[in-house]
Amino acid sequence: MTTASPLSDFASVLCILSVLLVPLAWVGLALINTGLGRARSASHSMLASLCAISVAALVYFLCGFAWQGYIGTVGYQFVAGGRGWNWIASGKFLMRGIAFDGSPASLAALLGMFSVGLAAMIPLGTGGDRWRLGAICGSTALLAGWTYPLFAHWVWAGGWLAQLGVDGALGRGFVDVGGASTIQAVGGLTALSIAWILGPRRGKYTVEGMPSAIPGHNSVLILLGCMLAAVGWIGLNIAGALLVTGIEPGRSVLTGMNTILSAAAAALMGAAITGIRFGKPDASLSANSWLGGLVASSAGCAFLVPAEAVVIGGIAGALVTFSVEWFELHLAVDDPSGAVSAHAIGGIWGIFCVGLFADFGGVGGAQGPPSAPGQWLAQLTGIATLVGFVLPMTYALNWLLNRVYPQRVAPEGERQGMDLYELGSGAYPEFLTHSEEFSQRKM
Repeated sequence: MTTASPLSDFASVLCILSVLLVPLAWVGLALINTGLGRARSASHSMLASLCAISVAALVYFLCGFAWQGYIGTVGYQFVAGGRGWNWIASGKFLMRGIAFDGSPASLAALLGMFSVGLAAMIPLGTGGDRWRLGAICGSTALLAGWTYPLFAHWVWAGGWLAQLGVDGALGRGFVDVGGASTIQAVGGLTALSIAWILGPRRGKYTVEGMPSAIPGHNSVLILLGCMLAAVGWIGLNIAGALLVTGIEPGRSVLTGMNTILSAAAAALMGAAITGIRFGKPDASLSANSWLGGLVASSAGCAFLVPAEAVVIGGIAGALVTFSVEWFELHLAVDDPSGAVSAHAIGGIWGIFCVGLFADFGGVGGAQGPPSAPGQWLAQLTGIATLVGFVLPMTYALNWLLNRVYPQRVAPEGERQGMDLYELGSGAYPEFLTHSEEFSQRKM
């Protein structure tokens, strides 16, 4: 059984500080989702973020971490091919038995609670302007209580994907430093499931099936969210590198640098592509590219040289820019926030790049040559698991929820706006209730 490596005092302090930066990624995603939606659903979008974070935290505390576990904890196994494959942890509910003293297990529990909240926020932008608040809470409970902890156990807690190196001689096993798969791809594939179940917004597609542009209402919120998200991502990647891969604290500098370089290259690539195609750069697609670069950096940020991070980010920016249009035009996926492209496509690309570029070089106790034979196959196995198992499972769970509690708001709610229909007030009341007052001249 794999055991966790103890952290030095300096590494523990650095890890705590890094974990505490992660909620800034919540703020960033909340602002991005809100800005890319309509003005009449802005309050609903922000409240949905708060509710998703709250439900995710409580459900993860109740049972999620018990099923995710941490490296060295006991798990259930099934035997296949003469080997035992660890598929789920057997911890105690309500996080009983964990000493919240700064130990690696306690830090993993805190990071997991923050991470599952981030994963739960990803589908919110996709379901914007038509996803009911109660359904959001129900879907989040499924994600935090089952889908996320199950896959996170496979990757981060000594599960069968992490053990592919030992059991299948595939490099170091599936590697994901900062959650490109566990957080981003899982959240992005959940967003795709929600988009299919909810269907497109009213007026998004013409009778002939051609998509119509429904631009976001506030690009300032979108771009501010990108900057705040970057700070949270740096904390997420450094904390993941310290806890999951056991890097020395000094390597956190490289991890942070690679994170920003990947995002920077992606944003510039998105701006360049949209500038060439449309005559002027598109703010929302450039923001999605920036986010896609952050996502792609997470998988291998501790094992890349900066030049490789730039290449990975630049390609991620191009993939996100074109995939937004591809999903909308060819698959009729109405995704107002571009979450499927930025998080699912960006995450999968980042995971694959670990097999192409990662240089382990003895980091985290690795032995032998820096390049791990078979690593690319381990990464492909993880990608196949995401697409072939996690996506159908999360779709089935949300489909069942939709049968019990319809997830899409009534047509009247879409016409009226989610703010007024579900909350009773709008985010910008002065533009509605006092409009006549400003148009009249006082005599």
